[in-house]
Amino acid sequence: MTDDYDLLIIGAGPGGLAAAKQAAQYGATVAIAEQAQAGGGCVNRGCIPKKLMVYAAAFARLDQDAIAYGWNACDRQFDWQRFVHARNQEIERLQQIQVQALQDAGIAFINQHASFVDDHTLEVGDRKITAKNILIAVGGQPIRPNIDGIEHALVSDDLFHLEALPKHIAILGGGYIGVEFASILRGFGCRVTLMNREACILSGFDDDLAATVRQGLIDRGIESLCSTTITAIAPTNGGFNLTLDGDCPETLLVDTILCATGRAPRLDGLKLENAGVEADKTAIAVDDNSRTNQPHIFAVGDCTNRLQLTPVARAEGKAVAKTIFGQTPQPLNYDLVPSAVCSYPEAASVGMSEATARKTHGDQVRLYRTEFQPLFYSLTDRHQTNFMKLVVQGDTDRVLGVHMVGDHAGEIVQSLAIALRLGVTKEDLDRAIGIHPSSAEEITSLK
Repeated sequence: MTDDYDLLIIGAGPGGLAAAKQAAQYGATVAIAEQAQAGGGCVNRGCIPKKLMVYAAAFARLDQDAIAYGWNACDRQFDWQRFVHARNQEIERLQQIQVQALQDAGIAFINQHASFVDDHTLEVGDRKITAKNILIAVGGQPIRPNIDGIEHALVSDDLFHLEALPKHIAILGGGYIGVEFASILRGFGCRVTLMNREACILSGFDDDLAATVRQGLIDRGIESLCSTTITAIAPTNGGFNLTLDGDCPETLLVDTILCATGRAPRLDGLKLENAGVEADKTAIAVDDNSRTNQPHIFAVGDCTNRLQLTPVARAEGKAVAKTIFGQTPQPLNYDLVPSAVCSYPEAASVGMSEATARKTHGDQVRLYRTEFQPLFYSLTDRHQTNFMKLVVQGDTDRVLGVHMVGDHAGEIVQSLAIALRLGVTKEDLDRAIGIHPSSAEEITSLK
């Protein structure tokens, strides 16, 4: 019996879409089953709507900066519902673009839930569909810790459906999601208390980068509590009483709680056991080519135990299609994947942190760093310092890591990520000629 498709993909997020389009270019017959909207978490509940919120929140401080540049002051008011309507329209437009792109490529888009019947068959809605190869790209979902009253807390997905902005929000979790929403909501004028049970914020990033971002948040009026967590949530009139434990044991009264303590693969309902696919509570197990223990079943993106980043999922999806239909294994190198924190101040990083480099190279590590005020702020009364840091291997002069805090950090570090992959040395950067005046030129003169 002939299979219905050469490749059936579960999930129309970045990884699934990239794999589908790449496979179609090889002439394969491809279908995607997606129970929600095309675009996955990134388009609908993550990167895109969050970045639009970042832009919206920035106008409050830009209005103040405009006065310093000669613009008249004006009594501008923010309309949350108006913004939400505009944002949702843009998300719907992007969804339609994704569906149209699939149709144009001859890829079947089936807007139904999919689950395994056996290792080659999926039940999709009320149909059974067979495929020679299957890709699982179902993404992840926010998780809540086991805390008394945690059902009253929102998760990141919920913030995109708020009817009104909170007056005082407590954010549990100091990773990039917690930091970004703390920054956004403070920009809208909310009172924000940010806490993390381990490091203050941004565990896993370079320590100096994390400390610089944290100070920037504090300067904006965000309360940052280190080594502190919530042990109980109790509803009260107009809000919630939070019992805190750790470095800052106290009781806090807030009207909104955000739980930003991590994400887990969205595996419920897939019936992986019917296909014999190995997985635990944290991820689907895959090899270097994203292949599961079943040779014709693959998995990419946030449902695996690798980097939870949209560009990574996209690259993994393309690589799977090339592995299957291009007959060329395409393992990815995860060592030099850049990442950014879309807060204010913004941060970005690629390569090794100082701590990681010292564990690997010991005394051979050299550091170059600077702090400076960008020209933009010279006319304003706002103190804003950019931070840059290079981590260099002393015996080879090779740049191991780049870390930046400041305006446009993501754009600047993105370009440097390419240089690191090509083996750039400190001397190469010293010989480069920068654009003046710019923040990026500082990377060419670090001492």
